[in-house]
Formats: sequence, C-alpha cells, structure tokens
Amino acid sequence: MACWSISTPRLTEGAPNPPGRLYHEALGSPVRPALLLIPGLGRQLLDWDDAFCADLTTAGWRVVRLDNRDAGLSPRSEAGKIDLPALLDSMRAGTPAAAPYTLRDMAEDTVGVMDVLDIAAAHVVGTSMGGMVGQTMAVEHPERVRSLVSIMSTTGASDVGQPADRQIAARLWTAPPADREAAVSHSVEGRRMIHGTAPFDRAGVEREERAAYDRAFTPAGTGRQLAAVVASGDRTAELAGVRTPTLVIHGTQDPLITPSGGRATAHAVPGARFLGIEGMGHEFRLP
Repeated sequence: MACWSISTPRLTEGAPNPPGRLYHEALGSPVRPALLLIPGLGRQLLDWDDAFCADLTTAGWRVVRLDNRDAGLSPRSEAGKIDLPALLDSMRAGTPAAAPYTLRDMAEDTVGVMDVLDIAAAHVVGTSMGGMVGQTMAVEHPERVRSLVSIMSTTGASDVGQPADRQIAARLWTAPPADREAAVSHSVEGRRMIHGTAPFDRAGVEREERAAYDRAFTPAGTGRQLAAVVASGDRTAELAGVRTPTLVIHGTQDPLITPSGGRATAHAVPGARFLGIEGMGHEFRLP
C-alpha cells in the first residue's frame, strides 16, 4: 500500500508488515531522493495526508510515511499499560523513569524501514515526538540522515519546551475515553486547545479524528510512547555532535511544546537554522 492522490499511481512497498516491522507506505520512484516522514506522540501516518505526499512526489521526492511502534498499524508492545501518575512523578522528581523502550529503540525501528526499502540515507522530517526520533537518528546514525527537519519538538531538557499552562499539561497526561464519539470529541477538543491563532476547522478535524480512531485506537500505546520520551532524557549534549544539515521549525503560538524547545534544539545543533511560523500552534496536520 502507498500514500497516493487520485492522479498518482499506487505502489506496494508498504504492504502490511510482519511482527516487529513498522507499517510504512511509500510513493515515488526508488531512484529519487528519499523523504522520510515521522509522526508525533500517539499519531499515525494519516497526519501526512495524501495530498501533501502527492505534492512532495510531484516535487521530485520519494516519500515514505510510517506508523511508529505502538501506533497505527505498527506492532504493539506487550509491556502493558504505563502508570502515568508514577511516570509524571518520576519526571517531576528528575528520577529515572521506567519504560519498555526508548527513543533510541524507535530510531532503530525507523532505520529498519530504510533497510527494508533499500534506502541508504534519507532526508528525515519529524513532528513533535517524531522530531525527537529524527534527532536521535541524527545522533546514532548520522550516515543515514542526509538532512533533518525537526518540527514543534524539543531537546528533552526539562527547562525548555514545557507546556504553557497546567490545563495543557494535564491534557497530555489524560487518556481518552474508549467510546468512539467520546474519544473523537476528546481528540478534537485537545487539538482545539493547542491550535494556533488561525481559524479552527472543527468539522475537518472531526473527520480526521474519526478516520484515525477507525484505523487504530491505541491509548495504551500512546502511554508507552510517552514513557519512551520521558525515559530518554536530555539530548542537548549529544546534539552538539550532530553535523547533519538541520532546520528547526516551530509555531510561535505552540502551547504544548513551547517555542523555547525549538530554539534550544536549533542552538544545540551546530549550524542549525530556526524558522518560527507566526501564529502556528501544535499542528498535527501542517498548514
């Protein structure tokens, strides 16, 4: 299966995966430069919508979008539910957090997708947690990352990128209800809260969240991903050794990962460029 628009042919590189392999979809000729798209916490490859992918292929890219482990159609961890209050206590106390895997493991997953598709090196784009996975790839596998775009993400340092207020922070640590309509309403309201100053398309967001729920509803997996983020800690020192060309993009009105997280990322990576998008919040579907 591949991401496609009505006018673009479908490929079969991302067919359903065996256990242990991330679900992924590819579009475009294998001879083109590869652009790897990594979604954020609890999100799915649907956030990189068909029209967006089609535009990128028209521009000459081979586009690969994927579901991180514990999300979408990718394999689930068997570790069970995370004790979110205990995880939050660990984070506040600065003590080591227990997690079934880390961002390093998630980076290895993504490199594994590149191996399956015979991609020696890719331009890596990640949003939010996906940006953290991309940063970790640039640290651990610099030869596989031709360039990095880290969007609305942060370094993992505790003094930058923190939510703007307690209400936003509480949303991050609250699991959605299981009922379909209640879960969709929960997701829509959450996206409204972290939206920027542009008009909020509630009807469009409702359609997107219903599609996401129907494709895969994995709140326990989101908790495990959150544990991975917390357990992975601060990447600032490691990022100082990155030589990959890096662009850091952040919305000026992001209340979930505030812009200080993006600025810290750009400051940590030598030669990185910071691009602030006026009025943009924490947008899962990029404007």
